[in-house]
Amino acid sequence: MLNNNRLVEIAGQFCLEGRPSEVKALGDGFINDTYTVLLADSPVKYILQRKNTVIFKDIPGMMSNIKAVTEHLKRKIAAAGGDPMRESLTVVPAKDGRLYYESDGEYWCITVFIDNSVSYDKADSELLAECGGRGIGRFQAMLADFDGELVDTLPGFHNIRYRFGQWDKTLAEDPAGRAADVRDLIGEIESRRSEMLDFFKLIEDGHIPLRVTHNDTKIANMLFDRSGNVLCVLDLDTVLRAPCLYDFGDSIRSYANTGAEDDPNPDRVSMSRGMYEAFLRGYLSEAGDFLTDTEREWLPFSARYITYEQVLRFLMDYIDGDRYYKVKYPEHNLVRTRAQLRLLQSIEHQLFPYNSYYVK
Repeated sequence: MLNNNRLVEIAGQFCLEGRPSEVKALGDGFINDTYTVLLADSPVKYILQRKNTVIFKDIPGMMSNIKAVTEHLKRKIAAAGGDPMRESLTVVPAKDGRLYYESDGEYWCITVFIDNSVSYDKADSELLAECGGRGIGRFQAMLADFDGELVDTLPGFHNIRYRFGQWDKTLAEDPAGRAADVRDLIGEIESRRSEMLDFFKLIEDGHIPLRVTHNDTKIANMLFDRSGNVLCVLDLDTVLRAPCLYDFGDSIRSYANTGAEDDPNPDRVSMSRGMYEAFLRGYLSEAGDFLTDTEREWLPFSARYITYEQVLRFLMDYIDGDRYYKVKYPEHNLVRTRAQLRLLQSIEHQLFPYNSYYVK
């Protein structure tokens, strides 16, 4: 754990509007360490992050992606009469001109803090879910004509064929000796394997196109204004070219879950149909113009696909000895697995067979 003096020294390596005086821990993210930077001589605040180099192997490539995408968004927002500084992240360069500061193998990045805003860990109303849907739809719509290059910083991300390769290896090796105790959960994964691969083949064959997407659209990665409207999409580390369905499915996993992602009581977990339909309405109000008929048709399945992938990944990490996700106690990943499985079962019960139900 770094002390405040060292964190202030790191923050001072960036082109800030004043002298950093204090750095405070912010939030409890799975992947990166996040801090708020306060200045001694200015009310402007910043967000400092230590990027996880175990998961993100190419931090310069990641920051190049974020810079390119945010500059495109700012142009679109300005042209529409919005406020680019509040409606898009602003990357602050280091004093040497790079988009990050590297020290002892660790990479640090800074963005401008967006004040007078609200964030949520959970959607608590259908109105909020609908606003969130509009926010993600608008994010994708503004990037629909982005023609720049993006570095693939997470090869295999949301690629279920790749995940199954990892899964099979982990089961074969059973590093933590835990597989025998979770045979029922392993069976749940295996029983759905062929359906997930059939869906992924539509992507591999080009029937579902690749677009510029966020790929981690939980509600915690959205910043709202005081009126409940999405102000800015946060945490762009995972921006890639991928099917827009991934963003939709991950949003449903977050917005429509009646319980917590790691709820210790699975009986509290289900998919709220009202929240699902509210998010869908909001999303299509912004994204409807660019979606193909095939994308629209597979929107419901994407909620199932992404939730299934998360069940697989939490269980795989548990079997692997908890080496990917941060855990608060020894069975945390197992609790996450059971909660997400209950959500998956609820999605399947409510949305399938779907009988072509979707908003046109």
